[in-house]
Amino acid sequence: MMYKKLLVGIIVCLLFISPIAAENWNSFGGGVDHNAFREEGSDFVTNLWTFNMESPVHSSPAIYKDFIYITSTQGILKAIDMETGEEDWDLDLGAKTNSSPVINSNKLFIGTEDGIKTINLNNHKQIWEYDCDNVESTPVVYKDVVYFGSNDGHLYGLDKDNGKVVFNKKLDGELKSSPIVVDDTIYIGSTNCKLYSVGTDKDINWEFTTGDEVLSSPSFINDTIIFGSNDGNIYCLNESDGALNWKVDLNNKVISSPTIDEHDNNIFIGSDEGNLTCLDNRDGTIKWSHSVGGKVQTTSAIKDNLVVFGSNNGNLYVLDKYTGSEEFTYNPGTVLFNSAITSSPVINGNSLIFGDDSGNIYSLNIDKYEVPGSTQMYLSFAVLIVVIIVAIVVVRKVKGRK
Repeated sequence: MMYKKLLVGIIVCLLFISPIAAENWNSFGGGVDHNAFREEGSDFVTNLWTFNMESPVHSSPAIYKDFIYITSTQGILKAIDMETGEEDWDLDLGAKTNSSPVINSNKLFIGTEDGIKTINLNNHKQIWEYDCDNVESTPVVYKDVVYFGSNDGHLYGLDKDNGKVVFNKKLDGELKSSPIVVDDTIYIGSTNCKLYSVGTDKDINWEFTTGDEVLSSPSFINDTIIFGSNDGNIYCLNESDGALNWKVDLNNKVISSPTIDEHDNNIFIGSDEGNLTCLDNRDGTIKWSHSVGGKVQTTSAIKDNLVVFGSNNGNLYVLDKYTGSEEFTYNPGTVLFNSAITSSPVINGNSLIFGDDSGNIYSLNIDKYEVPGSTQMYLSFAVLIVVIIVAIVVVRKVKGRK
């Protein structure tokens, strides 16, 4: 009887704990696999909307409860209701940013050109900040510590509640890559062409040298670390000693971070060659490569049998993840007003959300392939109407002369 009560108590605790844990968006892409997908609540309705941030958006959204949190390059943080597309509140961070926000227990952490800042999501006020050189790296929260890289070459770890420095390790180069943490080990790339494995005890376990800068954020699967380099290769290393398992040449810079689909042993990664490539994580075999004709620097999101990414050519692509065939494309700039998409997409249930360099955020229905109207689309229609009117006037004048 005592054991039954204990079992019931454990189950009850898990029921209370699990939803809280599931809400957190602890790292770039939401986890060490970067798949950027979260199941929606049963009461959530997928709507189509466009929201203007008034300056370019390079940041990837963070999903938390029924809101997305995203920043513009000018450092304006917005909380947007995912159902309606309406702004709930905003905050001027006081510094430009290219970092993406992460969220843990109602606290938002974001890198800026002045360092890292922490916002209380309940009262929308800053809790603490830590001044250092430009932080383009997206932080990761692990065991109540916020880890991030800085352009001053330091890998930092701060207490998430008060900002006290609990970890500080000087590495070489600028740390623009977003770190991940697995089993008390931090993995991060550097502009000095290296990927580092650093223990939370501050010891460097190993370092691996590539042929160019490592801006890509590493991913983890099956005791291996996967990442891209500006030397054009994607690498797979043994997590314990940094030994090379395999590498594949993707022909141009790899700024995109790998997205892992462990159920099918797939890795999805973009390159400046203009391709999204699917590889087998076990040996690097290329399963397929889809060319879009523009740089692919976003990190993919996956849901069910679909993989989603944006390109600098202004298009968002939805592909069948098994074949690489196009299921759907969306061009919010309607060709005439194309804006590069470097903001990595996220998916909440049926809602696919991303930003672009025009400063707009878009919410699509990924299941029905429904898209919102956009300012660029209306401008394109206006231009078309003007062209038609001008053509009619010219034709009439020509006929009149005859």
